[in-house]
Amino acid sequence: MKAIYLIITLFIVHSIHAQVLRQPISTAYTGLGAYSKNFVDVYSATSNQASLAQLKSGAFGVYGERRFMLEDLSGFSGIVAMPFSSGTIGLQADYFGSSKAFNESQIGLMYARKLTEQVDVGVKFNYHSMRVPGYQSASAINFEAGTILHLTDRLHTGIHVYNPFSSKIGKTGDEKLASIYRFGLGYEASDNVFICTEIVKQEDQQLSVNAGLQYNIHSRLFLRTGISTSTNNSYVGLGLQLGVGRVDINTGYHPQLGFTPGILLLINFKKAAKV
Repeated sequence: MKAIYLIITLFIVHSIHAQVLRQPISTAYTGLGAYSKNFVDVYSATSNQASLAQLKSGAFGVYGERRFMLEDLSGFSGIVAMPFSSGTIGLQADYFGSSKAFNESQIGLMYARKLTEQVDVGVKFNYHSMRVPGYQSASAINFEAGTILHLTDRLHTGIHVYNPFSSKIGKTGDEKLASIYRFGLGYEASDNVFICTEIVKQEDQQLSVNAGLQYNIHSRLFLRTGISTSTNNSYVGLGLQLGVGRVDINTGYHPQLGFTPGILLLINFKKAAKV
């Protein structure tokens, strides 16, 4: 266990020249429904904020995971969004790490709206901070934005960019937050099957592909599974719809570092339609 922690710590130090908030191992899981109409939820905004334009009601969600079963590598996220006639407004907060060691946090304000029936757009403004005990903390302000095109009722695509101007972090400006560019494509094969893929390019990193599938086993139960080539990680999870609420249990798996269990709780402000 100590050896695993050392490997991960060295990875963090090695990549510190282009910092970005540690995305949850199962980001591809929580954001899977972004490029769709019938599979979208409030957590789809973690992949592309423009997806919030498709929300039918306000919603609140929390997500937590323990990366590779290590307490000091825990991640937590909370998100709330509410649609209005002029668009959807949301707030997201994320935390990764430990109060005893390295940790990062980010809070962001989101806005999304439909430009037409075929085009959705979204933007998010973030305050990002990083802290290492014994050293001064550092912070930065950045933004991200995306658009989604509904090519047909079942085929959807879009792009998303995080921190395109590589904002500096800290007073010295020696470090910066990485820029991330995404291209997504989703296909609703039927009312019960959704397939999606994302091509992701992070600054100073190799091109990555995220691919995922949702299958509605029952009117209240669905299965999600997928892979991410950048981390050599796969995931699987089950979601259960209970009235206005939904509970997802998922796990990611890395062949060298092991399992990352996660749990998501989502509450709609009015009763959602059956999946």
